Amino acid sequence: MIVGGGVVGCAVACAVSKECADVFVLEALPKVGMGASTRNSGVIHSGLYYSEGSLKARHCVRGNQLTYEFCAAHSVPHRRTGKLVVAGTEQEAEELPALIEKGRTNGVEGLRIVDAAAIRAREPHIVGRAAIEVPSTGIVLSEDLVKAYARVAAAQGAHLVTHAKVTRLKPADDGVRVTSDAGEIEARCLVNSAGLFADEVAALLPRRSSAAARRPYTIYPVRGDYCEVVRAKSHLVNGLVYPLPHPDHLSLGVHFTKTLWGTFLVGPTARYIEDKNDYESDPEPVEEFARRARLMLPELEAADLRPTYSGIRAKLVPPGGKGPADFIIERDTEFPCVIHLVGIESPGLTSAPSIAEQVRAMISDTLG
Repeated sequence: MIVGGGVVGCAVACAVSKECADVFVLEALPKVGMGASTRNSGVIHSGLYYSEGSLKARHCVRGNQLTYEFCAAHSVPHRRTGKLVVAGTEQEAEELPALIEKGRTNGVEGLRIVDAAAIRAREPHIVGRAAIEVPSTGIVLSEDLVKAYARVAAAQGAHLVTHAKVTRLKPADDGVRVTSDAGEIEARCLVNSAGLFADEVAALLPRRSSAAARRPYTIYPVRGDYCEVVRAKSHLVNGLVYPLPHPDHLSLGVHFTKTLWGTFLVGPTARYIEDKNDYESDPEPVEEFARRARLMLPELEAADLRPTYSGIRAKLVPPGGKGPADFIIERDTEFPCVIHLVGIESPGLTSAPSIAEQVRAMISDTLG
C-alpha cells in the first residue's frame, strides 16, 4: 500500500509492481500528481548542490540518469538543456570552485567553470562574472512524467485509487489496516509517500508510550510563486539560468527555466506559510519578480511578466532553523512494516525513480 499518488508514490508503484501483486496507491485528490509533483520548475536536476553522502545527492545523481531513460522509453516530453549557475559578483565567483567540487564529489559529470564571455555566447542577455556549466540538467513536463509512472504501474497490475484520503492506521496481525475515504484494506507493507502530509499520515499510527505519541515528524510548508515571461520577450533566455543557491536553503533562488513550449518561467520565490493548501493568498507582486530577475537579466521589466502558479515544498527545517535537511527514508520505529518518505522536496522529481529503487529493496526485505 502506497499512501500518496505524487511523482514519488507513482514511481514506487511502478518499481514495486514489477515484482509484487496487489499493489495499491491511495491518493487523496481527484487525480495523481496534483500537488507539489506538478507545481515546480520541471527541472531534471544534476546533483550539484547537495551534501556529500546525503540521500539527496545519491538519489538525485542516480535519478537524473533514470529519469532520462524513463522519459525516452515512455515518450515523456523532455529535453537535456544543460544550465548555467551564474555568479554576479567577484565574491560570488570565488564560491564557484567549492560548489563545483561538491558536484564532482557527488558524481556529477561534465562540470566546468566558464567566464563572462562564455556566458554571453550561450546567453547573450545574461549578466555575470563567471558561471558553472552543468550539462546533465534538463527539463521535463512533470505532469506527463507522473502520469507515465502511473500508467506503467497500472499496466503492471497496480491499483490507483483517487478520492482516497487516509484517515486511520491500525496495526493488524500481518501488517496495517488502512482506513480511507475509499474504504478499508489491510496491507502487509505500507509506504508513506504523502508529500506535504507525510507527517500527518505518520501521526495516524498509534504509539505505545507517551514519549512515542509525539508526532515523529513535522513538515513546515514553504510556498514558491512563479511568473511566466510574455512570448514577445521569450528570446531573452535560451536555457536554464540559476543564481548561486540561496544562503538560507529555502530554495535555489529565483531562476529562469526555458519551457518546452518556448517561453520561460521566473521563480520560485520562497516563504513559510501556515496552511499546506494555501496556493493563492498574498501572491508575490510581479515587480518583486522583476527586481530579483534583473540581477541577472537587466532587460526584464515587470510588464514582461504574468503570474502563473505556485508550489509548496515539504520542508523539515522550521523558520529560523539551520538547514538544509536531507530526505528521510526509513522504517517506522515501532512498526517496521511501515516505510516513511518524509521531506521529499526538491530534487524529489528527479530523485523519484532512484528513491523507488531503495524502497523496492526495503519492501523485499519486509516481505521476505
